Amino acid sequence: MLTTDGVRMLGTHDFPAARALLDADPVTNVFVASRIQAVGFDPRRLGAQLWGYFGEGPLEAVCYAGPNLIPICATPPAARAFADRAAGQARMCSSIVGPEEAVDVLWRRLREVWSPARDVRTGQPLMVTTTDPSVPGDPEVRRVTLPELDTLMPAAVQMYTEEVGVSPMGRDGGAGYRGRVLEIIRAGHAFARIDNGEVVFKAEVGAATPYACQLQGVWVTPRLRGRGLGTAGMATVVAEVLRSVAPVVSLYVNAHNIAARRAYERVGFTVAGSFMSVLF
Repeated sequence: MLTTDGVRMLGTHDFPAARALLDADPVTNVFVASRIQAVGFDPRRLGAQLWGYFGEGPLEAVCYAGPNLIPICATPPAARAFADRAAGQARMCSSIVGPEEAVDVLWRRLREVWSPARDVRTGQPLMVTTTDPSVPGDPEVRRVTLPELDTLMPAAVQMYTEEVGVSPMGRDGGAGYRGRVLEIIRAGHAFARIDNGEVVFKAEVGAATPYACQLQGVWVTPRLRGRGLGTAGMATVVAEVLRSVAPVVSLYVNAHNIAARRAYERVGFTVAGSFMSVLF
């Protein structure tokens, strides 16, 4: 049954229509598509609800409502309807993230009823590449193995804290975050250069489908920054990910991080869109 704003929770019978929306932009929608590909529509397994906006008839937009609030193919009317749905319940997400136009509409409505944001990041370039890097890679960068979890964890925690502004070591003592890092290693999606037991460069595939993947957690140890380790490391990661994971590699980056943007451009990334993130 539709609500008065044209929004309802999606069920398994909505899968074909939702899949078509996700496939319309497989790069932008890679995170949600990867989650649905892995576990399906069941909210208990997905860890989120999927809301659909129907407007005048067929499904027009989707919103992933879980640890993140993510609009998919959301026009301004759809984004406003999703915001009204979200405003009617307590905030459960730690961020709103996605295409800038839709997130901006969501946040303009929700900032009046939800707690103040810790940070609002606009104009985040969504960058993509489909070609092998023209710059040399770092031959020391490789996939992280399961026995190296404890070696990777300090770098992962430091990267997360620098990027997000809070530590991932929450009330559970970091068990949840450790489990997520372990899951990424087990999938073969964690890459690093490890020198004498120290991670000096790292990056992960945070989401992947057969059509596209998204890198995250790109980090160079502070004492070695500015020496090209990030560019060379990313060149190795991109070449391997294009070979073994997906034909399109994407990431999004903070607008003010000029050094990172230039490194990604040297590797071959180009800007394909603009994201916005609201962090709580």
